Amino acid sequence: MENPHRKKVRLAVYLVIVLLSVSCRTLSPLTVAPETSPQKFGSLEEILPRWQPFAENISPGIDYFEGSIRKPRLRFWALRVDLTEPALRIVVNGKESAGNADGIIPSTKVSSFVRRYDCLAGINTNPFDPVSGKEGEARTVIGINVSEGKVTALPVPRYDGLVFYTDGKAAIVSQAELPDMENSAGNIRNAVGGFHRVLQDGAVSEAVYARGNARHPRSAAGLSSDGQILYLLAIDGRRLGSRGAVEAEIGIILQKLGADDGLNLDGGGSTALALKYPDGKVRVVNTPIHQGIPGWERAVAACLGIAPNAE
Repeated sequence: MENPHRKKVRLAVYLVIVLLSVSCRTLSPLTVAPETSPQKFGSLEEILPRWQPFAENISPGIDYFEGSIRKPRLRFWALRVDLTEPALRIVVNGKESAGNADGIIPSTKVSSFVRRYDCLAGINTNPFDPVSGKEGEARTVIGINVSEGKVTALPVPRYDGLVFYTDGKAAIVSQAELPDMENSAGNIRNAVGGFHRVLQDGAVSEAVYARGNARHPRSAAGLSSDGQILYLLAIDGRRLGSRGAVEAEIGIILQKLGADDGLNLDGGGSTALALKYPDGKVRVVNTPIHQGIPGWERAVAACLGIAPNAE
């Protein structure tokens, strides 16, 4: 018969192993499927994406890719979205608050946005104020925000934006070039703002080099030369495994993914790319860092999502 004391020790060791196992699974990187892993590259110039279909059992037209770079030390996640795919549609939050275009919408985490609007994927977009981790608070969106033809926030001329038109075309434009939107969105169906263009006509924008070399977590969007393919990108920063990117590096990565134009969105602690997996669960693939705490997702303002078209 087994010694009772030894039995208790064995049980305690077993419980510790189980707890460690659960903890490791919780903290391990989330991927599309168990067999996938980041594609590794020595430098930015070596990036050659190996795209994989994402949630194709729900809708075609979305591909997924994640990579890591040794120098500079970066980890990133990307989506490639076919904007001509009739089974998909663009979603921007804010239409419930639209009407006076005062730029005020309730705060939301990107993961909550994906769940609420039944999206397959979502990413944070515009800068905003104030900053906190609490959802449901009033946020002032900085820059253009249009949701299903309803204007929530007006353009800020010094920044650029991503615009989806009623004819199905998309473009990255200067917000200074957008028409007066006090009363109507005109031919714009959806639009989000960001900071500045980092990629233009297939080349990294010269202006990025004058804006410094600060490394931060980054969110970005890109478009193919014909405006039919949308790229969404999240780059981690402020952690040992990923230092964060400078603006020029955002442009290079978007270029390597296949984009011709690229826009730097709000980043830092706001960066979050959330996906709805085929099992129905929504997960943030990168590691958000709000107030210096890894894994704490910030409550942002405007988000851009990709959803199945119910029509």
